[in-house]
Amino acid sequence: MPGSAPGVTMRILHIYKDYAPVVGGIENHVRLVAEAQAAAGDDVTVLVRNTGLQTVEEHREGVHVIKAGRLATVASTPLSLALPLDLAGLRVDVAHVHYPYPVGEMAQYLLPRGRATVVSYHSDVVRQKRLLRLYRPLMMRALRRADRILVGSPAYVESSPVLQGLRDKCRVAPYGIDGRRFAAADPARVAALRARFGGPLILFVGVLRYYKGLDYLLRAMPGVPGRLLVAGEGPMGEAWRALARDLGLQERVAFLGHVSDEDLPALYGAADLFVLPASERSEAFGLVQMEAMHAGLPVVCTELGTGTTYVNRHGESGLVVPPRNAEALAKAIRILLRDEPLRRRLGEGARLRAAGFSVDRMLSAIRGAYHEALAERAEGTG
Repeated sequence: MPGSAPGVTMRILHIYKDYAPVVGGIENHVRLVAEAQAAAGDDVTVLVRNTGLQTVEEHREGVHVIKAGRLATVASTPLSLALPLDLAGLRVDVAHVHYPYPVGEMAQYLLPRGRATVVSYHSDVVRQKRLLRLYRPLMMRALRRADRILVGSPAYVESSPVLQGLRDKCRVAPYGIDGRRFAAADPARVAALRARFGGPLILFVGVLRYYKGLDYLLRAMPGVPGRLLVAGEGPMGEAWRALARDLGLQERVAFLGHVSDEDLPALYGAADLFVLPASERSEAFGLVQMEAMHAGLPVVCTELGTGTTYVNRHGESGLVVPPRNAEALAKAIRILLRDEPLRRRLGEGARLRAAGFSVDRMLSAIRGAYHEALAERAEGTG
């Protein structure tokens, strides 16, 4: 029934552009939520776009995955004429749209599925400003029609220009991960990495995209001791490798490429500290910080007015510096590498802080938003 109790099974549809095995922060989040909801007994479908022209369907860990045929990619947005058609044939209780993905947002706006629409607002659109000016009127209509908007942190509601007029719809659902595997790395693998790379070791993990700010961390490296390990691949990989060479850092920066989920815990276990040098608001939360914190690593991150400092708190779990400032990064890294008691204290603080970002807490907040939206619709106030 529309205003059903929290324990009742629901038909849930997640809409985004990509899904596993595509790797990325939002992709990983959608997979985690969808699989957890399916494990809890809900009927869960994920609608994304395929890499090819044909639509394919599959089942992964109890989740029905529909990958709609892709026509082209424009401004990092996969275009799919099949996605709206596939959407039109689905019957669900809640459509959960993951923003930003204009095709998905407009498909749900024009062909609404479900008795309620919930939007996870993962990030402001930062780079495609010209296209945003054209799209913004439709985008705002879609967001105003949504019953609830989920954000990862209170800071994002306060700082996002898009969300300022939509605060009544917003609910905070902090991202969560299962951090147990990061807290229990294989000692033999950790020792092998330390033997291979020496120390001290500074770690960066993430898809190599412009807003990750790795270029600022590279420019900081001449002013700090130790070695930087870079785990991840992405569009900026070639340019940032060239920058490392130009800075004469060939022997002090190791680009490891894509690191498997199986190998990541040992990498965190071998490191002395973790750095997230993000430079733009597109870094809305920084899930990798939580992985590092579960491993007991102090974190250096940047203050973007987003969720990065909701996760990592200055003086409690690490240090916070201004964005796009290589010298500030270098100074923070030097402080931590030279002060082992401080590193140890902040590392323990990081473990405690990370424990508060549980998967159960995240799922409970999401489900609460679903039931609020359904109840409101049932009452005719949505």
